Amino acid sequence: MTTLSENLATIQQQITAAQTRFQAAQTVTLCAVSKTQSAEVIRAAYAAGQTVFGENYVQEALQKQADLEDCAIAWHFIGPIQSNKTQPIARHFDWVHSVDRLKIAQRLSDARPPERGPLNICLQVNISEEQSKSGASGDELLELALNIKQLPNLQLRGLMAIPAPCHTFEEQRDQFRQVRALFDHLNAQGLQLDTLSIGMSNDFAAAIAEGATLVRIGTAIFGARVRVTPSDSATKGP
Repeated sequence: MTTLSENLATIQQQITAAQTRFQAAQTVTLCAVSKTQSAEVIRAAYAAGQTVFGENYVQEALQKQADLEDCAIAWHFIGPIQSNKTQPIARHFDWVHSVDRLKIAQRLSDARPPERGPLNICLQVNISEEQSKSGASGDELLELALNIKQLPNLQLRGLMAIPAPCHTFEEQRDQFRQVRALFDHLNAQGLQLDTLSIGMSNDFAAAIAEGATLVRIGTAIFGARVRVTPSDSATKGP
């Protein structure tokens, strides 16, 4: 049985190999997706050198943050956002990857404590146009980005996407290439984005090939998750 530290080392080696293979100039940050994992497991990963963790469920994450307050962890919120969860997200996270509506961004900005500095934001784009997934359409992105750029307590950093599963590496690359094209288009409009949050356990090499600067990996680090249905999970607020 492999250990967390071995899994983390293997993933980092695979990230480096993908950067070398595709001559990727960008730095790639590993965000360990720790939803449903215990605070003890996260502490073990932290002891192995992992400092960036992604959570999907607010109440679960808040308890872990309290248990791990002695650790210098950067907490990323990567799940769908209900309107009534914006205040704790704004107060307790360093990054939010899943903003897809101006109303949510405004609520996050209003709730962000000034002493914590601006909240780092990625806009989620629904590149596969799946009704079951959150995310703005490509046509909505520019107007949404320009409006969010004006909010005082947010720092717009980039885009996030969760494309539909693909059967081949080239199909994975094609979807990520579409996200990268939107990212480049926004930067051509002067938005100065620096973060492309794409790629998970089964497709992060293809994401790196298309410019990922952050990959979100859970299963390959922690193993298969136990399925749960937290009260603050998947549905979006009004």
